[in-house]
Amino acid sequence: MKYLLSVLMGAICYGILSTIVVTAYGEGYVLGEVVGSQLFIGCILAWCLVFFTKWREKRKKSTETDIETSPKSKLTWKQRVFLMAAGTPTAVTGLLYYESLRYIPNSLAIILLFQFTWIGVLIHAIGQRKRPNGIMLLTLVILFGGTLLAAGIMEQGLSRFNWIGVGLGLLSAVSYSVFILISGKAVPSVHPAYRSGWMITGGMVLVFALFPPHFLINGDLWSDLLLFGFLLGFFGAFIPPVLFAVGVPHIGEGMTGILGASELPVAVLLSSVVLHEHVSMLQWAGVVLVMLGVALPELIRRIKRTQSRYSMN
Repeated sequence: MKYLLSVLMGAICYGILSTIVVTAYGEGYVLGEVVGSQLFIGCILAWCLVFFTKWREKRKKSTETDIETSPKSKLTWKQRVFLMAAGTPTAVTGLLYYESLRYIPNSLAIILLFQFTWIGVLIHAIGQRKRPNGIMLLTLVILFGGTLLAAGIMEQGLSRFNWIGVGLGLLSAVSYSVFILISGKAVPSVHPAYRSGWMITGGMVLVFALFPPHFLINGDLWSDLLLFGFLLGFFGAFIPPVLFAVGVPHIGEGMTGILGASELPVAVLLSSVVLHEHVSMLQWAGVVLVMLGVALPELIRRIKRTQSRYSMN
């Protein structure tokens, strides 16, 4: 049960980020400051965890083997660079997603980000040169239908949408899909704390290259930006990866996908309650459909597994 709660809480943490970003924009901060402070604080927290993990491993060592020779913590520079590169898509996702919030409502931006579910399937199918099976096609139909409802297209049409924001939201879904595909292959044998530290560092370097961190020099970091950076860094760049690292190996990727979908209703609910965005009942029905589409493949697999177990008995 604790592993299920771990993944659930990680997804909920992701769900609150967009509300914090919109609030930061309302205080006059810009994209580079928001994302830069998030990754800067997140990087500090991640490396604190790395050093704490290394300290714990050293304490547990009862043999003469030194921690630096441990295969779980020893990284070559090639592996470090690879992990840093693997962390750049998540930074790109943040830049695109947060920028889309300047043009479209938070509730729509999170719906567009969730298109990573079918975009990931499409990328995987192209890479494997295999057509999606019937279950996956049904899932895509449900996801598209839910998206049309949740985005408000059925009620208000297409005229109200800012297409720059929509484009940015969809690009963030593509970037997030790439991150999911890459991150699972990025030196999986290494301890999650070390992987997370180098990946966040890679994302921070990219953002600082695109948006020089003037807030570190001119003193802006010590204003309200520090609070926003800490909240985004803690709930976005630090806590969810740790919680996922704890829970995912025990519950599997399928259940992780189901619980991870809880990010969607949390973000939409906060949009309605905190940001006072109008979310109709039809849009909520679309949110439920999108969550069903995310969960459907795993639910069908579990039903088939149960049926085969009973048939064998």
